[in-house]
Amino acid sequence: MTSTPLETRPSRSAELGTLVLLAWTGETPDGDVPHLLAYCLGDAADGPEASSAAVRELLEDNGLAVGGDIVDGNDEPGLTVGLLVEAGDAVVSLPSLVARCAAPPNWLAAVAERGYAHLVFTSRPWPEAVPGKPVLAEALAAFIGAEETLKAAAHVILPARSPHA
Repeated sequence: MTSTPLETRPSRSAELGTLVLLAWTGETPDGDVPHLLAYCLGDAADGPEASSAAVRELLEDNGLAVGGDIVDGNDEPGLTVGLLVEAGDAVVSLPSLVARCAAPPNWLAAVAERGYAHLVFTSRPWPEAVPGKPVLAEALAAFIGAEETLKAAAHVILPARSPHA
């Protein structure tokens, strides 16, 4: 798995620092579940706390509760976050940012089968997982499985769209 930086509107990018998107699958008894992780590196000019606060504000401004229940995008017609799967990439969009990352084949197969991906957008910085460098499965499991990561995140089931749908 290789992480990819998110593109944000310039006025907010200094506050957020670098945001990253990562696609992976998790095995369940029902088959693979496609997941997306969005996180900051904590490299804003004012430090990791400022990055974290800016991510939290971004999520809350878009109606996504940090540390709350999973939001099912299938039941939320006004949801401001969306998922497009195109040309082997996962594209997550909010009004103020667009994120694109290359998706592994097993992720693409899982999202095609299920019709959705589970987005975990956390305000907890992860400075070790820099864009362009592989992320080991063990490191991902440790970060995503940490209570502080999950409590600092908005969780959204994103219905997948394709450019032809």
